[in-house]
Amino acid sequence: MSASEGRIAEVLQRAEATEEETLRRWFELLRIPSVSAQPQHAKDCQEAAEWVRAQLLELGFQADVLPTDGKPCVLAHHPGPGGDVPHLLYYGHYDVQPPEPLELWTSPPFEPTVVDGPRGKRIVARGAVDNKGQLVAWLGAFRAWHSVTRTMPLRITVLVEGEEEIGSPSLEKVLIAQRARLHADQAVISDTNMWDIATPAITTRLRGLAYVQVNLRAAARDLHSGLYGGSAQNVLNILTRALGGLHDAQGRVQLPGFYDRVRPLPPEQVAEWESLGFNEQAFLAGIGQKEPAGEKGLPALVRLWARPTADINGIWGGYTGSGAKTVIAAEAHAKVSFRLVPDQDPGEVLASFQRFIADRIPPGVTASYESLTAAAAIVVPRESRFVAAAERALREEFGRPPVFIGSGGSVPVVESFKRVLGLDTLLMGFGLEDDQVHSPNEKFELACFLHGMRSHIRLLGHLAQA
Repeated sequence: MSASEGRIAEVLQRAEATEEETLRRWFELLRIPSVSAQPQHAKDCQEAAEWVRAQLLELGFQADVLPTDGKPCVLAHHPGPGGDVPHLLYYGHYDVQPPEPLELWTSPPFEPTVVDGPRGKRIVARGAVDNKGQLVAWLGAFRAWHSVTRTMPLRITVLVEGEEEIGSPSLEKVLIAQRARLHADQAVISDTNMWDIATPAITTRLRGLAYVQVNLRAAARDLHSGLYGGSAQNVLNILTRALGGLHDAQGRVQLPGFYDRVRPLPPEQVAEWESLGFNEQAFLAGIGQKEPAGEKGLPALVRLWARPTADINGIWGGYTGSGAKTVIAAEAHAKVSFRLVPDQDPGEVLASFQRFIADRIPPGVTASYESLTAAAAIVVPRESRFVAAAERALREEFGRPPVFIGSGGSVPVVESFKRVLGLDTLLMGFGLEDDQVHSPNEKFELACFLHGMRSHIRLLGHLAQA
């Protein structure tokens, strides 16, 4: 065993000896209801930011809580041991989704609860995996290294924000204003999944997102359907008819030019994903469905990771209370999102959607739009010393090599890091597809949490050695 391997082993032993303390710290953060979407939790978001800063100060970081137009973020830096060592930018977020509906939780959402599951102990709480658990995993790796060496093995900058769950509206300004302090060689994010509980993964593709609210208005007020029905325009009928034409019978999105920039995948990429043995029927059975949707004739993982989509996320208007109220609504609203693939431009897609709606509403009906999120898709390079170090760390920790996967979701900060800071991102996450992210009873398997902490310990050690 080399000296560097011996040091990694020593740090791993320290992490194991202090697991209970690490869990205690994780539970402290989980108890803070840092819901960025709800104004009543603004003080809780501030408390969570201060908690993260305090942890980093204990580890020798210079750390600040930076105010933004919204929720504060934490920016910290550790110079490392000196010498020519790599410089990593670790990113995470302390904010969480609202816990509602509360009646579906089996335990209080902000009281972390350890329960037995089919794969061992799991921690149930809002934010357990997204992202507090994965954040505390790499903080735990930092603490183990500091405990053994009194320093960090690399230069490390940390950025933790409090608005990821609402689209990171303040992040762009922070990246631009703090560009010099955020300079690094590579970003690292743990906010993605493993392939399964025994197989680690490195995510190399993220779909982009264009998210819009459309509002239609056709009358000065809601109308009596008996007095006006048959003469007045029904804006709910108009909107649902328009949105009902978003897809054809083959599942293809019908916006003008939607597929113009979509490139087919190389056959070798399709073959690599097919070799993973993904079972779509089992995947759907876990959510109570049987028949797949999306574009017909394409493999499941291609549809999930490398093809664009359109989805109606919410629709409302008129009367939705109990009982009957026979009105023709004056207004109708819908939220619509498009998951995008590389080369698709979110602005172009949103403009095409507006043309699509305009072509399907009659004269006298007015439409307005609110752009909620716009982020491009991204492909992360697989050939780098950082990916090589991650492959080695994960292989050692799990006893098998990681698989390279895509993600149907979006992590907009990855695109922002590339565009604003010129940084590629290593996406090394430890969640599972059944963690119920954004749903009641969100959980994180204890085994995944501990593997995550230990994998980050190994990653830091191997990069320092290199």
